[in-house]
Amino acid sequence: MSDPLAQSRDTYRHGDLRSALVSAGIEMARAGGPDAIVLREATRSAGVSPNAAYRHFADRQALLIVVSATAQGLVANAMFAARAAVVDSGDAVADARARLRAVGTGYLSFARTEPGLFRAAFTVPDDLSRSGDPSKAGDAGFTPFQVLSVTLDELVEVGVLPAERRPGAELLAWASVHGLGMLVIDGPLRGLTDPMIDGSIARLLEMVDRGL
Repeated sequence: MSDPLAQSRDTYRHGDLRSALVSAGIEMARAGGPDAIVLREATRSAGVSPNAAYRHFADRQALLIVVSATAQGLVANAMFAARAAVVDSGDAVADARARLRAVGTGYLSFARTEPGLFRAAFTVPDDLSRSGDPSKAGDAGFTPFQVLSVTLDELVEVGVLPAERRPGAELLAWASVHGLGMLVIDGPLRGLTDPMIDGSIARLLEMVDRGL
């Protein structure tokens, strides 16, 4: 009788094991957030021995870092898709503002639909020096921070955001929107109805737009 684990080990000899472990980590994060990521469980899901995982990840933290970066790429995808969905009206100012709000809407939509991955995306201690790290980029090649940055640059180009107020604008917009997201999925706002949350999102994004 063939050994199914031995068969799985053969499958991963060509470099697929790392991807399988990351995929397992993503699914664990999706179900239970960053705390649910366990390296031994990831190896079990991949069908390999625990020792095999150490060729790719030294410990749980190493896997968590990669899962976090991958989750940020998924956040970037949601932001970019929402931005791309804005139909040009011919009014450059209105379109730039619509894209800013779309980016925020995409970010918060991801938080609401994928709370586990949203928590995992920003759980690893990091700083802005790695905000453009390609490992955190989505399919279009932009990280969440970069999607926001490009959108804010457009506001400067059309004259909505004064150039002297541009430096650091990402931090203010990001903190405001991220804060609402966390209050909705983990804080006292999680008890609100969907229409109430939708209304809160619309008003917050308007405040961010007008406040910049």
